[in-house]
Amino acid sequence: MWMLLPEAVAAKLLRAFRKPLSSLWSSLVLWFFWLRAAVWLAGSDSRRPPRPARGTPQGSTGDDGEGSDQPTTPSSVNYHFTRQCNYKCGFCFHTAKTSFVLPLDEAKRGLRLLQEAGMEKINFSGGEPFIHDRGEYLGQLVRFCKEELHLSSVSIVSNGSLIRERWFKTYGEYLDILAISCDSFDEQINVLIGRGQGKKNHVENLQKLRAWCRDYRVAFKINSVINRFNVDEDMREQIKALNPVRWKVFQCLLIEGENSGPDALREAERFVISEEEFEEFLDRHKEVSCLVPESNQKMKDSYLILDEYMRFLNCRNGRKDPSKSILDVGVEEAIKFSGFDEKMFLKRGGKYVWSKADLKLDW
Repeated sequence: MWMLLPEAVAAKLLRAFRKPLSSLWSSLVLWFFWLRAAVWLAGSDSRRPPRPARGTPQGSTGDDGEGSDQPTTPSSVNYHFTRQCNYKCGFCFHTAKTSFVLPLDEAKRGLRLLQEAGMEKINFSGGEPFIHDRGEYLGQLVRFCKEELHLSSVSIVSNGSLIRERWFKTYGEYLDILAISCDSFDEQINVLIGRGQGKKNHVENLQKLRAWCRDYRVAFKINSVINRFNVDEDMREQIKALNPVRWKVFQCLLIEGENSGPDALREAERFVISEEEFEEFLDRHKEVSCLVPESNQKMKDSYLILDEYMRFLNCRNGRKDPSKSILDVGVEEAIKFSGFDEKMFLKRGGKYVWSKADLKLDW
């Protein structure tokens, strides 16, 4: 439109000089202010930054996260420091593709970097986190995060089979939440899923762990993956009796290269259920006050996941694409490639009362 400016100026000048001399001066004054405003508007328009493309969030240039104006704060991080596990759950989406575990000092260095970047909560997972060094490695990290990093919350997700009471005696005071994976209260279904381990009874062990959490003042949580084998089960009575602070209920999720596809160590297709079946399970258990449902849509991009090399894993495309390690490039650079959706994280209730000091539990 500013290419028409000379023509507009000429027209105004012509109209001005056609007027009587008595009004010429006032016309020229008005013309002067109009011209100055027009030139200013043209200059400000050229300086205005281009709008982002439709569908691209403000502060982002695309799916890979590059170009973000504001760095993502890793307030809650899930650190899968080992892929090794003593169970063989058929739907597992973080399988034993490597046996690597970072040296303890390097793991602590990475955790300090995360804390300096704004981490408030750390969740240790696997694989099975108690399998490495019989839980001693894990215990050292738990104590470090509480005593030295002063994190608001330190939690663990475990299948519970390798936890011993002596671990609680040594490290229980530093742990806020222990989440135990339990997909069924029917031991035969647990065996079908892959949670069977010889003569050990997964459900009986769960009861013992619940008592230890109470004795050593650790908040108790249960995680369940709803799949083809347990989707029709009614768990209301057992969950209410155990009274966890949270019962996380996940929909079975396919991840290429982990539990789906030619390079996967698991074949989880036979465990998959539909959205409708998942909703029916949730509806059956809606009276359970501690229920926290998580569909596949909520899960895939609302978690900050670190693998055994301390790389963020981007799950947006149905697989786990790793960033560079935070130990090499720092948190701010690596997190750009995490695929993390902070809005979905908040929408699914990712931020909650996660410190046992604030939970005010009746021990």
